[in-house]
Amino acid sequence: MVTDDARIVDAKACQLESWVKDSRGRSEYWALPACNFTGNLELTLGGARASAIGQAPTTGVVLQGKTIFKALETNGWGIGLAAGMARPPQTAAGQRDWYAYVPTSFSFHDDAMVVHANVGWLRDGQSRRDRLTWGAGTEAQLAERTWLIAETFGQNAGKPFYQLGLRIWLVPDRVQLDATYGDRNGGNRQERWFSIGLRILSAPFLP
Repeated sequence: MVTDDARIVDAKACQLESWVKDSRGRSEYWALPACNFTGNLELTLGGARASAIGQAPTTGVVLQGKTIFKALETNGWGIGLAAGMARPPQTAAGQRDWYAYVPTSFSFHDDAMVVHANVGWLRDGQSRRDRLTWGAGTEAQLAERTWLIAETFGQNAGKPFYQLGLRIWLVPDRVQLDATYGDRNGGNRQERWFSIGLRILSAPFLP
């Protein structure tokens, strides 16, 4: 999901989020490893490789820090802050986006449904303009290991995007598989996409 949650990887543990995003004539391959060395600061450094028909492959990079001010509890809520730099694979070398956002999450029905809301700021490296960013998403439990995920997100300019899919825990709390379909409201065929994601979480490995 693009809409982030008010959670971070366990203290002294790491995770790897990876996915393939395929749209008409274009594919992106992402890998974002992250670790929480201190207990309340998740650091992410990763990137992407993209290929499009008739074009040379391009790469991108993401560097982010995320912390939690109030931990999400069952039937409660949580809030945090994330900030970082991104160079999407479709942008020219040297152009970087700077961003920050506040992720907020709300738990309902003993964690059977969790709702997420984001509001933030983006400094677009290509247009050199500041933009307001937002997102709203939900995770709803369908079975013991299966969840329905849905979200909408966008900026203060342009039509928003949406995404819908399933999330399955292949190994509870350790290995997660996502499959989603996304599009822009009123968009064309080139803006539709399918994605398959794999998330692997480690147990704490530091004393």
